[in-house]
Amino acid sequence: MERLEKQFYEIPTLELAEKLLGKIFVRTLPGNRQLKARIVETEAYLGVDDEACHAWRGRTERNSTMFHRPGTIYVYFTYGCHHLINIVSEPEHRAGAVLLRAMEPVEGISFMQMQRGTAVERELMSGPGKLARALQIERRDNGRDLFGEEFYLENAPPVPEKMIGTTTRVGISRSRDLPWRKFIINNPHVSKARIL
Repeated sequence: MERLEKQFYEIPTLELAEKLLGKIFVRTLPGNRQLKARIVETEAYLGVDDEACHAWRGRTERNSTMFHRPGTIYVYFTYGCHHLINIVSEPEHRAGAVLLRAMEPVEGISFMQMQRGTAVERELMSGPGKLARALQIERRDNGRDLFGEEFYLENAPPVPEKMIGTTTRVGISRSRDLPWRKFIINNPHVSKARIL
C-alpha cells in the first residue's frame, strides 16, 4: 500500500480534515506488530481566530508541537484520563492541527480489544480517547511524525463528497459555531455525538 508523503499534509487545515477521511493510520509496535485503522471522523483546529484551539493565545510549552512541520503528531492529555491524537497541518511556526476523532479498526483488532477491555469492534475507536488507547498512543509519542516506520498513513481512495458529513465540533465551549467536524456518513465507528 502506498504511503502518504509530506506533500499530502501541506494543505490548509480545513481541507486536510476532509482529505484524511478514509486514509489508513498505521502504528508499528515492537516486534513488528502492526495496528491499522481507517480514519472516519476528524476536527480542524487553527491557531488564528479559533478560541477552541490550544494555540489561540500563542505558543506555550504544552502546545509547541502544533507549530512544528505538517505531518507531526501532537498528543496531549485531557480530562485527567484521555490522550488525544492530532496531526499538525499548518506551515511550520504557524499553529494548526486536525484531531483524529474516530477510526474503524482494520488490523490488530485483538490487541485493540485487549487495550480497550471490550470485544465490541464499533466501540474500540469511536471517540478520540478510545482510539488513542486502542493504538497505545500516549504523551511520549508527542512530537513524532508520520514519515518513519513507527507511524505513517497509507493512501486509500478518496471518500465521495456525498458520503462526507459536516457539523460543528464536539465538546468545546468556545468557537462552537465553526463547522469544522468532518465524518463519513453512516459509518458505525463514528462517535455518537451529533451524527447526521
